[in-house]
Amino acid sequence: MVIDVETACSRVSSICQIGIVGFRNGAVAFEYETLVDPQDHFSSFNTRIHGIAASHVLGQPCFADVHGILQAHLNGRTTVAHSYFDKGALAAACRINDRAMLETTWLDSVRVAKRAWPELPSHRLNIVAKHLGIPLKHHDALSDARAAGMIVVKAIDHTGLQLSDWLVPQPRKRATAPPTPAPDGTLKGQRIAILGESRNGRLAQQIAANGGRIMASVGATTTMLVVAADEPFGYVRYDAEFKKAEARRLAGDDIHIVSASALLSTLPDRRDV
Repeated sequence: MVIDVETACSRVSSICQIGIVGFRNGAVAFEYETLVDPQDHFSSFNTRIHGIAASHVLGQPCFADVHGILQAHLNGRTTVAHSYFDKGALAAACRINDRAMLETTWLDSVRVAKRAWPELPSHRLNIVAKHLGIPLKHHDALSDARAAGMIVVKAIDHTGLQLSDWLVPQPRKRATAPPTPAPDGTLKGQRIAILGESRNGRLAQQIAANGGRIMASVGATTTMLVVAADEPFGYVRYDAEFKKAEARRLAGDDIHIVSASALLSTLPDRRDV
């Protein structure tokens, strides 16, 4: 099974749409989708992302009403989701609605995509789907679930690994040091954290080539957070690193939050990386 959820606001428990897709022999065999009354407020930010507003969920079931359906589809099976956001949202919704946790084995299709196609600059759902030619209406729960499932199907075909192989934990790779910053350049003196890509990938190489120092995470000395996503950044805003940078910015600290594309557009082409 594959699942995706959309949320109404910054509280991950505020599920307002659920999509579930079942696969058999590499093809879609079952689909389930429902809007959900989150019994919470809708933020305009989230509504801009997925298009669901409070008026759309009037008369729709609440999470407690559909919990049994989720158990029937997911319990005892392997469940795919693109990142662990959905797993966390469902766990939070179970807690606040006093419902049993879902008893399923989780598989993160982001990790599958990173292992199958490590050369991609990003492994966000829309990027991987575009690379693989998978149709996607992004931030529609059913479409997102279908696309995440097809990523696993194509990864199995691409690598020859079976579903059970993807469930085996991989040994942790030793972290590779970030690139050394050039002695001069547009970003000299900047201490930059990257969100959404590795700190030794193509984006990091470009930053370092222009004098920027790559940081492991957002800290007290970080001057910039570069986000590998398009503004207004979508659910990336709920990431802990983004929240730290935003809190520092609102406190008056000298830290900037920019998209990778916006930053790169200001840099000279100093090297082909």
